[in-house]
Amino acid sequence: MAEDIQGQCLCGAVQITAQVDNPRLRACHCDMCRQHTSGPFFSLETVAGSVTVNGPAQQFKSSDWGGRGFCPTCGSTLWYGVDADGSRNLSAGLFPNAGGGVLKAELFSDKCPHGYALAGEHKKMTTHETLALFAPETLETSE
Repeated sequence: MAEDIQGQCLCGAVQITAQVDNPRLRACHCDMCRQHTSGPFFSLETVAGSVTVNGPAQQFKSSDWGGRGFCPTCGSTLWYGVDADGSRNLSAGLFPNAGGGVLKAELFSDKCPHGYALAGEHKKMTTHETLALFAPETLETSE
């Protein structure tokens, strides 16, 4: 059964509500996520179509296939969005206790810096596997 969760950016200007039914966390190690957050970007999987954003959120088009949401007041990272399906992978840090999520996957695991590693048993997807999932059209043009 889906549960409603509520979160906000650091300054509170942007409020986000969503539903989770099996809260899963993903950590992304791609170059852009690490540059944007100074480490892996932890996102919380939510029920499709359940995300509501209130406040002055903006999105920066960071790649050919997606963009990053942020608060223009405090700069908090809000989401990574995928253009193809309109999904928003919400920043786990917006929600108390990361929305109750448990780490289930690392994306771009082959790009994880050698200085740290995430503990536990979870799926580790390489760059190729991650792109095949989120942006298969980019593989067609690069192969």
